[in-house]
Amino acid sequence: MHFTIKFINSNLLHPILKKIIKSYLNLEKHILLMIKAEFFIQLIGSSFFLILNIYLSKRGFSDPDIANFISYRFLAVMLLAFPLGFYIKGKRLKPFFILGSLGVPLVAIFLIVAVQNYWYQFLPLLFILWGIVFTLFQVSSLPYIMRNTDIHNQSHAISLNYATHSFGTILSGIIIFGFAHIMKEMDEGIILLFISFLGFFGFYFLLKMKVDVVVPIKKGLHWRSYDWYLLFRAIIPTVIIAVGAGLTIPFINLFFFHNFQIDASEFAVIGGVASILVAVLSLMVPNIKNKLGFRKGITFTQTLAVLALVALATTEFFAHFWWAFPVAVLCFWVRTPLMNMAAPMTSELTMNYVGKKNQEMLSAIIAAIWSGSWFFSSQIFRFLKSEGLPYAYIFYITAILYGFGVFMYYLLILDYEKRK
Repeated sequence: MHFTIKFINSNLLHPILKKIIKSYLNLEKHILLMIKAEFFIQLIGSSFFLILNIYLSKRGFSDPDIANFISYRFLAVMLLAFPLGFYIKGKRLKPFFILGSLGVPLVAIFLIVAVQNYWYQFLPLLFILWGIVFTLFQVSSLPYIMRNTDIHNQSHAISLNYATHSFGTILSGIIIFGFAHIMKEMDEGIILLFISFLGFFGFYFLLKMKVDVVVPIKKGLHWRSYDWYLLFRAIIPTVIIAVGAGLTIPFINLFFFHNFQIDASEFAVIGGVASILVAVLSLMVPNIKNKLGFRKGITFTQTLAVLALVALATTEFFAHFWWAFPVAVLCFWVRTPLMNMAAPMTSELTMNYVGKKNQEMLSAIIAAIWSGSWFFSSQIFRFLKSEGLPYAYIFYITAILYGFGVFMYYLLILDYEKRK
C-alpha cells in the first residue's frame, strides 16, 4: 500500500500538479469548511440550472413563462444584496451562512413540491424566497475569504470558492444521468428533490467552522464612508457582461432542448463535462495569473470565449445537419470554462482595486448587479422569444455585450496597474 502511494506520488503526479494541489490543501481549515458548505449550496443551484427549465417545459410552461418565473429569483437578489452588503460590514458572517445553508434546500424542496402539485400561484413567491436565501450565502462568501485568509492564499481561496459551482455541476450531472437511466420512472422533479435534501449536509460543515474575524468599523459609518468612484469604476465591466450573460446562460439548456431535442439527463452530461473543464482550469487560475497577469489572463480567455459563443449560436441555423450538434457541444465546452476561469481573476482584481474598506459593499453590489441584470435580461429574453426571435440572434447580442465588457476590463486593469 505504501509502495503504491509512493509510486503514484513520484511517477504519476507532475511536480506542477502536486504544487497546485498542495497550495489548496494548505488553505486555512475554516476557509475549507466554508467552501465545503458552499459546495452543497451550489450542488442544488447547479442541478436546478441543468434541468429545471426542461422540467418546467415538460410540465407545459412556455419559454416566456419560464423566463418570467426565473426573473423573480434575480429580482430578490437585486433588492436584497445592496442593503445586505452594507449591513454585514463589521458583523460576524457565520449566521448568514447558516441561514443560507438551511434556507436554500428548504425553499428548493417547496418549489418542486409546488410544481408537482400544480400550485403555480406560489411559484413567484418561492422563487423570490429562493433568491433571498441564496443571497445570504453568496454576498457573504467573498468578504469572509478576504477577512479570514492570509493574503498569500487569497487567489487560491477565491478560485476554489468559484470552483464549487463546477464541482456541484459535475456531481449533480452524475446524479441526474444515473437516476434517469437506472430509475427511468423518476422524472426531473424527483431527482431535484433528492439533490435538495443532499444540500442540508452543508450545515454540518458550518457547525465546525470556528473562525469568523470581524473587521472593526469606525463609529458613525455612513454611505459617504465608501469610495463610490472606485466602486463605480470597478463594476462597469461587470454590468455589461452580466446583462449579456442574463440573455443566454439561464436558457442555454432550452437552446439544446428545442434545437437538438436534448433531454434533461443528456444535457446534465454536457453540463457535467463543461464543469469538469471549468473546475480544472479554475484551480489553475492562480498559476495562470502569476504567469500572464490580469491583463492577458482576463482579456485573452474572455475574448476566446466570445468567439466560441458566436460559433455556438450559429449552429441553430444548421440544426438539421448531423454535424451541428457536435459543433454546438464543442463550442459550449470551449466557451464555458474560458469565460468562467476569468471570474476568480476579475473578482480578485476588483476586490484589490477598491481596497479593504469597500470590499463588503463591492461584493453586495456585484451580487445585485448579476441578479438585477439577469432579472431585466430575463424579461428582455421573455419579450424577444414571445416575438419569435431565434436563440442565435439573442446569443449574438450577448456576444456583442461580452466584447464591450472585455474592453472595459482592459481599461480597468490599466488603471489598476497605474494605482499599484
